[in-house]
Amino acid sequence: MTSSHDNTLKQKSSDTKSENLLAKRFLGLEKNIWIEFSALAIAHKAVNVGQGFIDYAPPHYFIDLYKETLDDPNILLHQYTRGYGHRRLVDAISNVYSPYFNRKIDPLNEVLITGGAYPSLFNCIHAFVNPGDEVILIEPFFDCYEPMVRSAGGIPRCIALKPKPESTHADCSSSSDWILDKKELESLFNPRTRLILTNTPNNPVGKVFTQEELEHIACLCQKHDVICISDEVYEWIVYDENKKHIRMSTLPNMWERTLTIGSAGKTFSSTGLKLGWTIGPSNLVRGCQIVHQDCVYTCPTISQEVVARCFEYELKRLNSPECYFNYISKELLEKRDKLVQVLKECGMKPVIPDGGYFILADFSEFGDQFQSDADDMKDFKFVRHLTKEKQLATIPVTGFYTADDRHLAENYIRFCFAKKDETLDKAIEILRKLKAN
Repeated sequence: MTSSHDNTLKQKSSDTKSENLLAKRFLGLEKNIWIEFSALAIAHKAVNVGQGFIDYAPPHYFIDLYKETLDDPNILLHQYTRGYGHRRLVDAISNVYSPYFNRKIDPLNEVLITGGAYPSLFNCIHAFVNPGDEVILIEPFFDCYEPMVRSAGGIPRCIALKPKPESTHADCSSSSDWILDKKELESLFNPRTRLILTNTPNNPVGKVFTQEELEHIACLCQKHDVICISDEVYEWIVYDENKKHIRMSTLPNMWERTLTIGSAGKTFSSTGLKLGWTIGPSNLVRGCQIVHQDCVYTCPTISQEVVARCFEYELKRLNSPECYFNYISKELLEKRDKLVQVLKECGMKPVIPDGGYFILADFSEFGDQFQSDADDMKDFKFVRHLTKEKQLATIPVTGFYTADDRHLAENYIRFCFAKKDETLDKAIEILRKLKAN
């Protein structure tokens, strides 16, 4: 009879062998904050205002079109479709986005459909990065950027958005206070620079990059012959009419060197779709197609058909207030302001986002008993405490930074306010009790 001790030894031996078998390019990339904190939220039945998914129904027509597609007698909708994107979907994306890109987008050669923005980013990075190439990342960034660059053999060169000093003393600040140092950015470009990744509106800060900021990046890309990957999955969610979303590829001479990432999950508030796309010039998209065809090959036909029909539905009313792309920001604005007010009342200092659906909050007043050390960062400890002891799930912000710059964010946690009122009210109740205690 095998003892529990023997089983433990066997498990440890198995784990060691697994680690030895893992390709060296993935060593050091084993941890993932979404795996840990999603499981933690479920285990402790916490109110989840951490993960970036909307917990109420997508736009009213979405479910109807899904049912309509499932009932369609066309049996080919249940079989493989075109590898680089279902024809109806790439046509719909071309029709919707061509006016926004100020050009007619070729649906067959300038659009690639992928299994979400994640694979879109993976394709773009692995198509163009050779071992030793440098890739500029703007911190904080969505946490998959760095692992993807490293797995491709690239070297991340990072620059952090930093809040203006005066903004840190107020009871709240704006995402527009987080800015790039132009000279520092210029110093990162060199003959080894292959790519720069931009994200506007930014996750997790909510910063909407200005025309001036994007033009500065664009000039550096052209000067140093660098490709820009522009992550624009939150493109429709901008709250200030004076801070409109600007597409990098629409700037002078940038179409030729920009790959734009989009997301059906974010566009139609249905992250379970797991569909994304890359839009760009045919020579760059071709590189992404090659990575895609040797990995995924083709995405699910049914969900592509549904998204195509959703785009066609919105195309008829793009310029009207009823268009979902136009009113989603109004829907979320009230939720944003509601959470901002409570965070201020509770003594946390929120960074009010101009776009996206996340709020950073400085929790310094609550975090004295938590300190960063060699094993863990302060914000990770605080988020675990909130989840386990208070049943409130948030996300630590240092997970959006590289190791060298994590100290910049150790006092911040991220909230997602794209939640139904019932969820937000439960979170607010916990926050108020936290302050009272």
